[in-house]
Amino acid sequence: MTTNNASPLESRDAARTPSLRLPKTRTADADSMASSISTLPYRTSNASVSSLFASTSTRSASRSDSPNGTATPRMQGSVFGGMGTPGEHQLGAVERSDDPRDLILKAFVPHIAVHSSSDTHELVKDKGFDGGLWELLRPFGEQIQGKVTVRDSIGAGRTWDNFAVRFVQLGDGLEPPQEVRRSAEGKNPPVNGKPTRLPVGSKRLRTGGDISQIENLVDRHLSHAEEYPSMDSEDYLTFKEAQLKNTDVSSPFYTLYMRRLLSGLPLVPHETFAHPVACIMAISSRNTSPIEALRNLYDDSSQGSRRLPVWVGFEYLRYYVLVHDEERDDISKSMTLFEQMKRHFGLHCHLLRLRSSHCVSSDDDAIPLPRCEWLAAAEELSDIQTRELQEDMEETQPCIYESDTTAIKTFIREMVTQSVIPSMERNISTWNDQVASRRRGIGAKFFGSFKKLTFSTGSRSSTAPSAGSKSNYDSVQGFYPPGVDEAVLRKLADYAFMLRDWKLAHSTYDLLRSDFNGDKAWRYHAAANEMAAISILVNTPAMTAKIRSETVDQMLETAAYSYITRCNASYGALRALTLGMELLRLRGGSASDDAARWGTRLLEYKISGVVGEALIKERVASCYASKKGTGSRKWGSRSRKSALWSVLAADSWLTLGKTQQAKLRLDEAASRYGELAHQDGLEQWNNASDFLKGLKREVAIALYPESAIEGTLMPDEIETEIGEESEAFESRPHRKSLMGAPVPVLTGLDNAPLQGMEDTQEDKVEIQFE
Repeated sequence: MTTNNASPLESRDAARTPSLRLPKTRTADADSMASSISTLPYRTSNASVSSLFASTSTRSASRSDSPNGTATPRMQGSVFGGMGTPGEHQLGAVERSDDPRDLILKAFVPHIAVHSSSDTHELVKDKGFDGGLWELLRPFGEQIQGKVTVRDSIGAGRTWDNFAVRFVQLGDGLEPPQEVRRSAEGKNPPVNGKPTRLPVGSKRLRTGGDISQIENLVDRHLSHAEEYPSMDSEDYLTFKEAQLKNTDVSSPFYTLYMRRLLSGLPLVPHETFAHPVACIMAISSRNTSPIEALRNLYDDSSQGSRRLPVWVGFEYLRYYVLVHDEERDDISKSMTLFEQMKRHFGLHCHLLRLRSSHCVSSDDDAIPLPRCEWLAAAEELSDIQTRELQEDMEETQPCIYESDTTAIKTFIREMVTQSVIPSMERNISTWNDQVASRRRGIGAKFFGSFKKLTFSTGSRSSTAPSAGSKSNYDSVQGFYPPGVDEAVLRKLADYAFMLRDWKLAHSTYDLLRSDFNGDKAWRYHAAANEMAAISILVNTPAMTAKIRSETVDQMLETAAYSYITRCNASYGALRALTLGMELLRLRGGSASDDAARWGTRLLEYKISGVVGEALIKERVASCYASKKGTGSRKWGSRSRKSALWSVLAADSWLTLGKTQQAKLRLDEAASRYGELAHQDGLEQWNNASDFLKGLKREVAIALYPESAIEGTLMPDEIETEIGEESEAFESRPHRKSLMGAPVPVLTGLDNAPLQGMEDTQEDKVEIQFE
């Protein structure tokens, strides 16, 4: 008997697969993502809800890759792994919002906490922002106005026009270490002698790192795109043509997946990206005792109820802000108070002048508040649910006065360029001179060898470090104290990465890998290997296949193994391998094969959901498509592999009921097969050809169900199991079906005598039997 699970790549002699699988069979067997979102009721889409899906509804692929109309420069190499010409290795400037490199630059940015007084919260709430000052500042931090100059470790300055910061509430994303969370058994462990406050409510919604929430969000966007397609036939053809010609154009749903994967970085001990580099202490002109209120805010963040855990440290910059009410308070009194603030707290102060009245769209100088792009998946899902429950069908985007917008942009730029970045640069210089420099010499190598020898002679069953082991890692609590060398070096590397000094960042990450491995701090070890691989891929312009195999591949392999096997941290492994795959794909050449290999490794690990698997299959196809061949025959290209993975992605989308995405992938596969010298080569493989035809018929039935109802579908295209069993025993080749062949026109049939024809047939029969 034949089986229905035959591989689509089996040869002609293999068993045949059914040529048609009805969509209802898929939906019955598949575990739909939409059915798992029980907290999000379905309602008719309105303008307010549709605006939340704008990031995946616009035709991002139809525009050019950059404002100049040129594609993102790719690091090309030989099809056999060579380095190519020297001028082709430098990665160009990042100009596309969906470029993976741009997403990485804007994801790992300095975090600035906001801690405001109650009167400041009331003033901002009167403007229509219930979240307070943090909610008002957050959208403007995602793009700093103008160009920002940053100096590296050797004093060389570099200017960036896409620098960003992330505003968070003090304590957002706070989670205890994994080891403490496992040992607590549902109870909040003490930190600094006080109970730890686990993030709940809105704070927990703003914390990322939840793969299931990311899957649910992307599925909501996909369902909206399937139900409310925003393209007509002409726009769809333009979108498809642009996407097929340029493999650098990523799906908007994959861009959303990556953005939410990097949004809301949790506040954890093993990396300091979410640790605040500065904290805004804000009071308003309504406060009766402003200086005392500022001191109380400082004490509350340092040793009070809002103090962060001990592994965060509290040496970050404090920035004092006086919010002046332009409509109710006297500016002269506020100026006097501001001068007094500068005498008490130094130059890290600012006077922010805002209007306290609520702004509506009908006001003269009202402009829409910019929408935040870096939201955690749970927060965006909650926003979608809130909009769907609203009775108002119109768009209700908050507005802000243009004068307030100018004041906020000026404030953020002044704070970042004059206080935050110089403070980070000073810390990098101090830590590099005092800690990192003495760890890179010859003496440090002897110390590292002695440390390894000390650990190798100890007992492997011992969990806590002994008194003579000289290990700074607290294996019981699961973190390094913030003042030890390992914690300082990790913060040094993260600060350098956020200021885009990737050379210093990589050398520091590489220095820490052996220390964390010796201390058996596996989560630290995995994170160090992850960022060491990412920093070398972002920074190094040219890299041979041998260097990639000995450095990048080894680091990614170690990071994935430690995250999954030793730490059970699926989010960390997914982030590391996804970023590694995308950065390798940008290099082109033989690195595209490595990128596809890491994509398939992600599928083997099964750490993503069904939506993530379909998206990763798309990216594997894109990785193979980016491998350009040479010569007229395009030797070394991977068109067949790219087409295969596009077909597999289409099969996954059909399983999830996403017909539009399946059609795009099938069109992509057809385009790849059309590039081959023998375009009909797939016909030699019965199972693969039938599998592809079956997918196309399924898409046709799903998109045009009236064709199946009217009987347009040919009967020979639907094969039963009995027909398959009988065909398996036939040794002769299958005949071609004549149902689809053109029928010859029979002229004069209506005038022909029917009786004469019957007589002629009877005469022939009589002659035959005479």
